[in-house]
Amino acid sequence: MDLYKLYVIENSVLSQHIRPSGYYNLKTIRLKNIVKVIYEEYSSSIDNLKEISVYELRNKLLDIKGIGEETADSILLYALDKPVFVVDSYTKRFLKNHGLYDGKYNYGDIRAFFMDNLQSDTYLFNEFHALIVALCQKYCLKTPKCESCPLKEEKITKKKRFYRKVLGV
Repeated sequence: MDLYKLYVIENSVLSQHIRPSGYYNLKTIRLKNIVKVIYEEYSSSIDNLKEISVYELRNKLLDIKGIGEETADSILLYALDKPVFVVDSYTKRFLKNHGLYDGKYNYGDIRAFFMDNLQSDTYLFNEFHALIVALCQKYCLKTPKCESCPLKEEKITKKKRFYRKVLGV
C-alpha cells in the first residue's frame, strides 16, 4: 500500500475497492480522514507515528472523525505495536459469560481491568485478545456452550476461575 495513492485516490474509486467490507462509503470517508492526518501531519510515515507516546497518539486518533476507542486501540496495538488492550464485543461477551461484567461498565473501565491486571506487553495483549476471540467464536456464543468450555471448572467461583485460568494467579 502506498499512502500517497490513498491520499489522492477519489472516494468513489476507493469505495469500490473496499466494497466487500460493507459500509464502504462510510469506511472510505473514515479511511481518508486518517490517511490525511498521517500524510499531512506525520510526513506520510507510519514510523513517525510509532515515535509518539501511546497517550498522545491515542488522543490524536480519537480526535479524527470516525475513530472511536476500539478503532484507536486496534490501530495502536495491531498497526503500531503499542501495548494497549482492545475491548470489543467478544471481550464484553467473554466477561459477561464468566460473571465479570454486567453491562454497566464503560469501554475505559473494561480496558483498565485488563491493562491493570496483565503485564504491559504488546505481544501479550495481542495474543490474549486473539484467545478471547477464539474462545467466543467457539464457546461464548450469544447462546453460550458453557458445558464444553475449556475454562469450566467445578466448585470454583467464576471470578476465581477467571483469575486462575486466564490471568494465571
